[in-house]
Amino acid sequence: MNNTIYRKAEKPTIYFIGVTTGKSSIMRVFPEWACCLGLGDCAIKGIDFVPHDKPERYREAVAFIKSDPLSRGALVTTHKIDLLTACRDQFEQLDEYAALMGEVSCISKHDGKLVAHAKDPITAGLSLEAFLPDRHWENTGAEAFVLGAGGSAIAITWYLMKREHGANRPSKIIVANRSPERLEEMKELHDRIGSNVPVEYYQVPTAQHSDALLQRLRPHSLVVNATGLGKDAPGSPLSDAGVFPENGMAWEFNYRGDLIFLKQARVQQQQRGLVIEDGWIYFIHGWTRVIAEVFHQDIPVRGSKFDELSRIAAAVRN
Repeated sequence: MNNTIYRKAEKPTIYFIGVTTGKSSIMRVFPEWACCLGLGDCAIKGIDFVPHDKPERYREAVAFIKSDPLSRGALVTTHKIDLLTACRDQFEQLDEYAALMGEVSCISKHDGKLVAHAKDPITAGLSLEAFLPDRHWENTGAEAFVLGAGGSAIAITWYLMKREHGANRPSKIIVANRSPERLEEMKELHDRIGSNVPVEYYQVPTAQHSDALLQRLRPHSLVVNATGLGKDAPGSPLSDAGVFPENGMAWEFNYRGDLIFLKQARVQQQQRGLVIEDGWIYFIHGWTRVIAEVFHQDIPVRGSKFDELSRIAAAVRN
């Protein structure tokens, strides 16, 4: 339960709305980044909710940020869909991705208006391209298996479907999730997009059901843990018996927690020839895109300044 007592900010403040925000590296990274970016005397504060919390709790947090002059905005994780569902009327503006995907990962203020942004479609793409081989899908005919149907999963499927990628798209996208309602919401979004990439949706009550889908994947396929299991809750969407695709890629969206999915992939890395990526680069892109929006800064997504921010974050993490 969230027991936050909202107090007026004494300096420009960005909030982190999540589940276990105090454990995040951003609490140590942000002050260093603020110095590097010349943001001046500012602060970051966490606001924790349980997953799928009561709508009134989300509304209270958004109302506080909206009304408090020095509360500049927020990054939202885990609660992206639930928060916008509960608070849509509190925002004067939604960016194109927030309106399309029905989620908010960034809250900012522009010209006196509270704005909801969905940054995941941008950050998921930047993160994926950081480790995906050039023309991977076109050259291999591989599939993408996305575990989860929340905001991050929606974002990565949208990016993979983009028509501008031409022939360099997965031969098939497979989505698995425990909740049928979230699967249906994702399917409705995909229908609106009108992509011609085949997509299959599966409700998976147990890890063994996900294992069975994993077993069917083509070589070189991408497997993504976008469930939050391993960070917001213990465990993995797969069992230890699940077999990753030969020469495939395992992408864990999380960078902290018990990271069981990541450990499962590492056990098989040599035998199956896996490329393994954790959520660290996703963390970097996700936070820098939100900080840029909240503090109205031009932060590049590559080049010397981005490399400097990455080095700062890595040093703090270590």
